[in-house]
Order: sequence, then C-alpha cells, then structure tokens
Amino acid sequence: MNADIGTSPFLDDLVARARAVLDAAWIGASSLPSRTLYPHQWSWDSAFIALGRSWYDQPRAQQELETLFRAQWSNGMVPHIVFNPSVGEDAYFPGPAFWQSSTRSPHAPRDVETSGITQPTIHAHAALEIHRHAHDADASVAFLRWLYPRLVAQHRYMLDARRPSGTRLAVMVHPWESGLDNSPAWDRALDDLVIPPGGVPPYQRRDLAHGDPKDRPTNEAYDRFVYLAARYRDSGYDDARLVDVAPFLIAGPMFNGILVWSLSALAEIASVVGADPTPHLEAAEEVHAAIIDELWDGTTGRLSALEVTRGERTVEDTIVSFAPLLDPHLSTEVVDAIVRDLRSASFHPDRPDGYVVPSFDLKGVGFDERRYWRGPVWINTNWLLWMGLRQHGHARLAEEIAASSLGLVARSGFHEYFDPFDGRGFGTDEFGWTAALTIDLIERLDDGERDRLTDRLTASQG
Repeated sequence: MNADIGTSPFLDDLVARARAVLDAAWIGASSLPSRTLYPHQWSWDSAFIALGRSWYDQPRAQQELETLFRAQWSNGMVPHIVFNPSVGEDAYFPGPAFWQSSTRSPHAPRDVETSGITQPTIHAHAALEIHRHAHDADASVAFLRWLYPRLVAQHRYMLDARRPSGTRLAVMVHPWESGLDNSPAWDRALDDLVIPPGGVPPYQRRDLAHGDPKDRPTNEAYDRFVYLAARYRDSGYDDARLVDVAPFLIAGPMFNGILVWSLSALAEIASVVGADPTPHLEAAEEVHAAIIDELWDGTTGRLSALEVTRGERTVEDTIVSFAPLLDPHLSTEVVDAIVRDLRSASFHPDRPDGYVVPSFDLKGVGFDERRYWRGPVWINTNWLLWMGLRQHGHARLAEEIAASSLGLVARSGFHEYFDPFDGRGFGTDEFGWTAALTIDLIERLDDGERDRLTDRLTASQG
C-alpha cells in the first residue's frame, strides 16, 4: 500500500483481493486475463495488468511487458494475442492454426505463435508507470532501456503502416483491434460488408463454453469478425495494400486518443533513457490535430469514429468517443462537450443505484445492459475516462466514476463487465484488468478522495 496515503480497511481489502486475483493469474512469464475464457496473453490486458502490479511487484510487472514485446513483429506490430504453446488449439478460437502468422507474414516471429492484428498502444504509459512506482530504480531504468526501441518501433508501425491514404490517423483493420469488439460504433461498417460465398471458413466458437451467450457477441457478429480476420490473413497481413485487403478501415477516437497519450509517455521515457523526446512530441501533436480535423463534429459536439474508405463518421454515441480526454492538449470546447455527454441521461442510469459509465447510449437502439460492449460498464474504460477527467480538472465527475468502479467490484467481484442498472457482474470472473485497475485507482487517491469514497462506498454497501 502507498505509504503516503491514509488507510481505509474497506479499500485496503479491495486491494488485497485484487492482488490475489493477479497473483493467481500469473503463469511464470506473463498473466492470463482469465483462466477460463482467455487462456493466452493479450496485449492491452497485459499493459493494464502490469500497471496494476507495478504498485507491489516490480519484477513481474516488468516481465509482463518483456514477454509481450519478445513476440513483437519485425515491422514493429505488437500482436494482440501471444499464444501459450502448452494450451491446446481447442481451448480458444481463433487460435494459432487460424492465424498462421509464422507462415503467412515475413514479419512475424518464428519462435512463438501470435495473432496477426494489434490493439491500442497503452504500453508506453504502463512502462512509464512501472518506472515511477519502482523500488529498484536501476532495474527500472535498465527495463526502459530495453523496452524503449521496441516501443519506438510499435509507434512507428502505427504512424507509418497504419495510416493509409484518406486519413492522418492510425486505422484499425478489425473490431478486435479496438479492444471494444462488438461496440455499436462498428455496426454500420460491419453491416455493409459483402461476404462472398465461402468467405467465412468453418469454425467453432470456444467462448460460449465459458460464457453465457446472452453476454457474448452474436453468431452473426462472429461471422463478420472471422471473415475480416481471414481476409487480412490471406493477404499475408499486407499493410501496404490496406485499402485493397481490409474492408474494415476505421480511425477511432479511442484508438487514436490512446495513441496521443502513449506518444506523450514515450517522450518521457526517451528523456529517462537519454534519447530525444522531440520526435514523439511532434508525432503526438500531429495525431492530436488529426483527431480534431477528422473526427470532431462541432454541430453534434461529438468525436466520432471515421470509416476511412467512405469518409463517413459513425452516428452512434458510445464510450469510444470519450477517450481523447487522455490528450492533455484537448481544447476546452471539446472537453466540455465530452463532459456534457458523459453527464447526460444517455450515460447516467435514471435510478439511484445505477452505475457509470455504460459503454453505449442508454437510449440507443440496440442498447443491451449485459451484452459485450453494447451497454455494460467496463472498468478499463472507466479508468481511462477517470484518468482523462482528472487531467482536465473535472474532479467531481472523475470521483463519481471512481465510486461506481469500486462499488461494482465491491458488490459483484472482479468481473469482466457489469450491468449499469443493478451492478451485476457478467462475462468471466476474476478478470485481470478489473483487478489491476482497481489497485491502480485506489493507490492514486489522495487522503480526501479516500475518505469520501470510503464513506460513500460503505454507505452503499449497507
């Protein structure tokens, strides 16, 4: 526990329970997001897990990212899954036999199997936080020296290979790359897909063996996911021909908001290791400007994902739009518009025991309080918004999100996601980033915040 802050038995108990979840998920060189539903290493899960673990276990926090980046492709791409060779092919779909990364791409490593797509670049921020929390300063600097060129390559991949003509933003080629797999933000692009006969190879979903079908993406959505992944795979993961081989090309506010934040963290890491931070700061400013130019709609007061091929913005109001709060240079106009939306009835359940922030507009067509990214509250997106709101001085709303996040965990445990109306937990339990970000959130609170949240949470627990 951070020695600079006061103690609270209620919060301290949550931290102890969260540590137990993370320790049980450790498999020797990395962590599992879940021992049932997710039996391999996931990219941004590992970043969140390393960040939470950094408060009490520096060596494993560092090793988490080292293991992930040892599977980095030669073109800089960090794969969204690193497969555990001791886990059978039938444990998870799509597995190594589907992705075929080591034989399909000249850039993929040959000594480890990975997926062929990536996820948000949260890793530089996680690495910087590991350094800030380190008890062994020499070890943390050595860790950053090892990781820094790999982080540079990761960001260069995003800025070079993933910016096709038609945008100055990094694009996603698959909804899985967003981390918000079946968000309504991607519905229009997915609905417009024309899948030829035989375009979806035969497959068997493994997720339904460990999760309620009511919580998971539909079979129709999964067909589209598999088609997109197979088409990109069959191109040899050829980013030089994105417009031709990837019918899903989305420049998202969250994907790029995290990229700006990560580039800023990378600049700080550069200063620590004796490198020049200027290129990273310049790249962050470039992406910042592109977010406003391409994604901001002053009429609606919203940042929306851009379907690059057609040049159209999405119309759905989802949590995807709020992540640019992580950008420290976001204008007051844009910040205020995001805050208004966050405070609106679209994202505040109209009941005294409701929880924020639902992942989709509560009034939106197709809102579902328990289906994957189509309504439930997730702790990682809450944490991202909490960090962004604190950065921009919106302490009251940030504290409301913190109270909801901790209240959900206290009520229902470390679930993957939660019902915004009554707080029930859905998806897998003992979920890694829920535990990790619970730790990080609590450890960052000052004495006043801890006291207020403790009073609020203990009263709500009855």
